[in-house]
Formats: sequence, structure tokens, C-alpha cells
Amino acid sequence: MKNFKNKVAAITGAGSGIGQQLAVLLAKQGCHLSLSDVNEQGLAQTVELVKDSHVRVTTQKLDVADRDAMKAWAADTVQNHGSVNMIFNNAGVALGSTVEGASYEELEWIVNINFWGVVYGTKEFLPLIKKSGEGHIINISSLFGLTAQPTQSAYNATKFAVRGFTESLRQELDMENCGVSALCVHPGGIRTNIANAAKMNDSIRSLGMHPEKSAESFNKLLRCPPEEAARQIIEAVQKDKRRLLIGNDAKAIDLMQRILPTGYQRVMAFATKLGNKSKKSA
Repeated sequence: MKNFKNKVAAITGAGSGIGQQLAVLLAKQGCHLSLSDVNEQGLAQTVELVKDSHVRVTTQKLDVADRDAMKAWAADTVQNHGSVNMIFNNAGVALGSTVEGASYEELEWIVNINFWGVVYGTKEFLPLIKKSGEGHIINISSLFGLTAQPTQSAYNATKFAVRGFTESLRQELDMENCGVSALCVHPGGIRTNIANAAKMNDSIRSLGMHPEKSAESFNKLLRCPPEEAARQIIEAVQKDKRRLLIGNDAKAIDLMQRILPTGYQRVMAFATKLGNKSKKSA
């Protein structure tokens, strides 16, 4: 898709971070917006940011883990806009825990949002996008969809799943030659609220880590502005890329796992231990 003027984009997690900046940049290019988020205040802020673009904007409070709600939002998007060309499955959450320490409720929570939310968004919007004749499915994975890391087993599992799901989808769409394509995005450290909103449980203390300090340390690694991430995503859609790595950290980790497909695990574990020691001595 080369031009977004008078197209219609649906965005989950549009109340902040990458989702909000996608809305801003698309609106500047004349793209109409169907926005959703669990945070209505954040949605209102996004609407305020795009009000001078003179595009049609609709909003919906949405829990992406609710399949019926996703189905209704997709139908409402077409009802309100006449058609839909893109779905950005961007909403996501994080969980810091050991495998042993994670409760089943915590695991179900993150899988329902990070994976099933992407599945629901893809499946409900795909037939509608096909009807428009031209469109794109954009699914947000993570650099943690490229390599695994201690305390991130659940997050890793969801982001690896998004990657496999989207890469398979892209191949099917290529074979169908239906005018619709798919992109899998692997952001590195983007300055969003995900670390502050993450659930952290005490099980990580068994690895010498402190829940509150871990969140603070993770925040320091979030260096790329969400505006830049959104710009790269939109450019990748225009170029019909299959995969997008955002940030030098994502590119470096991708290279490391290519060179050390299993050895990278020792590197990650050592780096985590070293980081814990430096925090204790500080």
C-alpha cells in the first residue's frame, strides 16, 4: 500500500505509545481512523492529537481479549467508515516472572491479550479488509519474539506465537494474491508505558532480582521514541516488508541469535546475572 489517503485504519492500543503515534502519522496522511483501547482517557487524548487532520475518527473502549467485543468493533468500523483497509494489532502487556512462579491466571491473562488479541483482530478484520480490495494486517511482536530471556517466559511465548502466526499468514496471503498483505513488527526498547504497566511477581527474587528495581532498569533501556517506531512501521507497510526490526537493540539481538542460535541463551543468562550483581553493588 503506497498511499494512505482516504484509506481506513483500525488500531488497537491507540490510547498511548506506538498505537497513538500511528494514529497521528496516518491522520496526517489523510487516513480515517477506527481507534480502540481499554483506556478511554488515552483514546480521548489521541482524538485531540488528530483533530486538526480533518479525517473521520471513531473510538471504542475495547478489551482485545474479548472475542465478541472484537467482532463487534470490526463490524462497527465498517458500519461507521464504509470499509476498512488496515488493522494494527498493537495492544499488549508484559509479565515478569519465573516459569515456576507464574500463576495460571497470570499466564492466561498475558496470552489472552498478547496472542489471542492478535488472533481475534486478524480473523475478524481480514475478511473485511479483503472486501476493500487492498489492505494490510500489521501485527506487533517484539525483540522477545526473536530470542528468549530469563523472567520473560510468558511474554516470550506470546511474542514468538505472534511471529509464527503472522509469518504463516503472510505466506497464505501471498499465495492467494488477494491484494492483502501482512507485516510482523519486532520493536526493541520503545519509550512506552509497557514497563510501568507490567505485572511483576516476587518469584524473580529467586534469580537475585527485585521486582520494582527490575521495572526501573527495564525502563532505562526504552530509548527509541514511539514516534520513530510508528514512522518505521508505516514505511514498512508502504514497502510491503515481511518483517521489521525497530532499534539497534532488536537488530543486534537478531544478529546474535543467527550467529549463536542456542549459545545466545548463555549470553542472556550471564548478562542478567551480571546486571543483578551491579545493582546490588550500586
